[in-house]
Amino acid sequence: MKRTATAVWNGSGKEGSGNLTTQSTTLNKTQYSYKSRFEEGVGTNPEELIAAAHSGCFAMKLSFVLGGAGFTADSLEVTSTVALEDGAITSSHLVLKASIPGISAEKFKECADDAKANCPVSKVLNCEITLDASLV
Repeated sequence: MKRTATAVWNGSGKEGSGNLTTQSTTLNKTQYSYKSRFEEGVGTNPEELIAAAHSGCFAMKLSFVLGGAGFTADSLEVTSTVALEDGAITSSHLVLKASIPGISAEKFKECADDAKANCPVSKVLNCEITLDASLV
């Protein structure tokens, strides 16, 4: 399986602007710029998209790990906060709020740690990955 996305950039780094389009067209000429990346401008940015990818990947991987352990989550809410410092992505912090009937705190932690270590996006990120997981 391969997925594609295309970026188009026009102009200089600070004054220019661009757009992103994904194969699925979920992003379809979605605006990004210096302001949307480094300030509070309108549009998206690569770090936000990595955070979305990491939270989505982790949630799905955890669902599979739980299923393998005999559990089905009622809900898994995951937020990823990606930090960009000195021109490098330095961390992704995952916050998980999970509702999983019948699971012990120990088994929950084991499953969450497994998903954190083994979701494909975690494996590709070259940064610190932390997790705060709680059952709700």
